[in-house]
Amino acid sequence: IDLLSMISVIIVDDEQSALKSMQWEIANFCDDVTILGSFSNALEAKKFLNENTVDCVFLDIEMPEMDGFQFLDSFKNRNFSVVITTAYDQYAIKAIKEKALDYLLKPIDSDDLKSCIQKIRQHKEEHSIHDRLERTLETMVQKNQNQVKKISVSCDGKIIFLNPDDIVYCESDGNYCTIFLENKEKIFITQKLKFMEEKLQDLYFFRIHNSYLINLNKVKEFHKSDDF
Repeated sequence: IDLLSMISVIIVDDEQSALKSMQWEIANFCDDVTILGSFSNALEAKKFLNENTVDCVFLDIEMPEMDGFQFLDSFKNRNFSVVITTAYDQYAIKAIKEKALDYLLKPIDSDDLKSCIQKIRQHKEEHSIHDRLERTLETMVQKNQNQVKKISVSCDGKIIFLNPDDIVYCESDGNYCTIFLENKEKIFITQKLKFMEEKLQDLYFFRIHNSYLINLNKVKEFHKSDDF
């Protein structure tokens, strides 16, 4: 298992039998998940989360002292996803309003748990892209773009010199790449997108997808999904 792809979770449930059951399910069916802690007391779980980072919290609703929704309300800015685990289905609507990533009914089905883990992984990857984009934007603001030098690319037996400011985006086509310029011109090169990414790596370009490298100066809007 790639350690970087591991998903870290904690389990919060006041019933010891439910904690042990979830631990068993994860240990036997989710080998890329690490349980950082299991808590029968929501206040102890809150203290742990204030001092540690996890990808997801498996959270029961009906608990003494602090129920699941009160637990979530105690975090002004959540940096973890939430999966509700409960024996009751009447909390589904409120779970959606609380932006829970998933809702698992006890006893938890192994296939449902596997599907849930996939949602957690996707959510984690989306956050990773978002965080990298924000860091790139911050770096971009700090750079003096007037000092940007032209880059050279080979096309049709000749060398073309391009001002990075004129590039809107680059699109991958397997082992080839198309450069789209602001004047609507397209330049087809026999190089992978990785070639252009390396050429433009110290500038204001961001690989938003496996197939696209974009000029952040040309972006007019960035729409966050509700999961961010």
